Amino acid sequence: MQKNLVIVESPAKAKTIEKFLGKDFKVLSSFGHIRDLKKKDFSIDVNDHFKPVYEIPSEKKKLVTELKAEAKKADMVWLASDEDREGEAIAWHLYEVLGLTPEKTKRIVFHEITKSAILKSIETPRNIDLNLVNAQQARRVLDRIVGFELSPVLWKKVKPALSAGRVQSVAVRLIVEREREIINFKSEAAYRVTAVFMVPDANGVLVEMKAELGRRFKSKKETAAFLEGCKNAAFEIEDIATRPLKKSPAAPFTTSTLQQEAARKLGFTVAQTMMVAQKLYESGKITYMRTDSVNLSDFAVFGSKDAITNMMGENYVKIRHYATKTKGAQEAHEAIRPTAMDKSSISSTSQEGRLYDLIWKRTIASQMADAELEKTTATIKITNSTEKFVATGEVIKFDGFLRVYRESYDDDVEQEDESRLLPPMKKAQQLSQQEIVATERFTQRPARYTEASLVRKLEELGIGRPSTYAPTISTIQQREYVEKGEKEGEKRSYNVLTLKNNQITDKSQTEVVGTEKAKLFPTDTGIVVSDFLTEYFPSVLDYNFTANVEKEFDEVAEGEKDWTNLMTNFYKEFHPSVENTLSMKNEHKVGERVLGVDPITGKQVSVKIGRFGPIAQIGSADDEDKPRFAQLVKGLSIETVTLEEALELFKLPRTLGEFEGKSVVIGVGRFGPYVLCDSKYTSLPKGSDPMTITLEEAIELVKVKREAASQKTIKSFDEDPELQVLNGRYGPYIAYKGTNYKIPAKTIPAELTLEACMEIIQSQADKAGKPKAKRGRATAKKK
Repeated sequence: MQKNLVIVESPAKAKTIEKFLGKDFKVLSSFGHIRDLKKKDFSIDVNDHFKPVYEIPSEKKKLVTELKAEAKKADMVWLASDEDREGEAIAWHLYEVLGLTPEKTKRIVFHEITKSAILKSIETPRNIDLNLVNAQQARRVLDRIVGFELSPVLWKKVKPALSAGRVQSVAVRLIVEREREIINFKSEAAYRVTAVFMVPDANGVLVEMKAELGRRFKSKKETAAFLEGCKNAAFEIEDIATRPLKKSPAAPFTTSTLQQEAARKLGFTVAQTMMVAQKLYESGKITYMRTDSVNLSDFAVFGSKDAITNMMGENYVKIRHYATKTKGAQEAHEAIRPTAMDKSSISSTSQEGRLYDLIWKRTIASQMADAELEKTTATIKITNSTEKFVATGEVIKFDGFLRVYRESYDDDVEQEDESRLLPPMKKAQQLSQQEIVATERFTQRPARYTEASLVRKLEELGIGRPSTYAPTISTIQQREYVEKGEKEGEKRSYNVLTLKNNQITDKSQTEVVGTEKAKLFPTDTGIVVSDFLTEYFPSVLDYNFTANVEKEFDEVAEGEKDWTNLMTNFYKEFHPSVENTLSMKNEHKVGERVLGVDPITGKQVSVKIGRFGPIAQIGSADDEDKPRFAQLVKGLSIETVTLEEALELFKLPRTLGEFEGKSVVIGVGRFGPYVLCDSKYTSLPKGSDPMTITLEEAIELVKVKREAASQKTIKSFDEDPELQVLNGRYGPYIAYKGTNYKIPAKTIPAELTLEACMEIIQSQADKAGKPKAKRGRATAKKK
């Protein structure tokens, strides 16, 4: 009999831990949850205190059998899943499913995978915390209730195959509301006035000094009048104020701040940050990556102090203790930090190295001295005006933490300009004006969310927890309620008035504004679903409700509330509203927008969500003739499309002419615009306009696709047209009846016979437990 069995969540973690424990310990992985709610059933007994009905998924049954056998052989089973609620629930499911007993089971947790942390956890085991388990069950059950009951409402009222989620729907609502703010935003112009004065430096050499007028003018007339007055004005220093300034470092990373900084500094997606952080954690490089605490252990604080002293000297050290502001910071005992503060870099992949560097710098900076600056503000009087110019300068007297780390900001967060040092000046000093420039500036519309700024907003509202940010953002994109995209900027004219050499010049210039990259845009489906849920299920979509639910989960985790009471209170209000909405008859399809009348037929023109996405429609179901439909092309939205733009869509399909005796037709479908020739479809390249493409351009696209297809087919068989040997993205493979099969090594694809292909297909199909491959590129990769 083996003495000890340790069960962790992931195989990577198992490998790391096994190195630290002796021969008396065997470490195995549960590969995450071994039991969950049934996928296709409601799986909650509403009449029995909302009891969840769990099942072991088919793909986990073999693993569970192995774990049971190993647990029976062991004297002691150590459940070492992660320290958050999800990890606690995994430990509880293992205890239940493996049939463990209290006397031979111990629960251990650790915040980092280091030898000292693992050995300490073995010395200080505890029991499974059922309050944490119940908090996880409460979240799982509530989310299942919302998803399972709301989704059929969406199928019936909006479009089949849609789904709803408690936190995801609120995140979509945020993005939809931001989009509406942008659509309704009216930009206002004002003139920003800057002046360049010539001032002698310490050596008597004249240097430029820039200053800005204290206010902005609303009109060109007012601006021109001010510049006219400056022609004969004198300028002198009215006041000089110098004050010391201190900047303090940001707190160490939590899950959300790490996701935000990794997005801004490294360009990582939220999901990518979590994946890389998980690898760093499992290999023992950083502490646990799901946390909302900014606290550091004494070990980390003194390790940081030693590292800073050795690298930069004692004057750079300032020990700080940060308090967690987030209410119910349940997961966390500590912020995300390196496990060894003296390691400023690691030998690993590029992504892991860059993320580790960011974490190390942020942690070290949090224990460093303030940056000491000196800010000088000079007020400049204009003799014939009450307006004043202001020049500011800033000089770093002691860099402190800035030597290591500067925090980044989103594009919707204002940042202070870093000013240069001002030349020496004194009160009443006369200044020589070189030029004064008045530039027309415009108020900026709100910025669309990035993944990082959406995480910041969710955290601000108290929605979600460290473990939910990444899956929420991934889910709303997978469901095609939100898409991450780019937007080309637009040219805009602006006016510049310049006073130089006592002459005022008036010029128009152009700039490109509104360029956006990696921003979150709501899709038409996302907008319609969000509006529908907000109207009929306002409590579920309410930001305060969602945040309060999180607080109640925290109270369950603390043992202050019974989770089944929460479910009862929620369900008695929620379920009747679902039934009422399902039975409600709508006069119009949800999300339908009437644009006007078609001038040719006199029929109503509208836009709505169709089976495959947003469509325009001429006519209605009540008309004698069937309505005509057209798919909305990319760039058009049911929110903003005009009658003229919708009617333009009905000019498709366009017949351009013939190629090899077959019609060449341009149309648009669910996957965008296409060329149709000889019953074969060819997608139009990105940016091509289906309304202007010529016959010659269309024929060229057909030829290119034909050439690519000929190179794809290595061999086909007249005896069985469904069998082909093809060249895929990841190498040659056999395709037969919608399934792909791997070609064995050392087999020459072009020499395969029909019989040889069928043998390969048969041998692979006979392999026990091997799932059949589906058609598509992803399958080729697996093969």
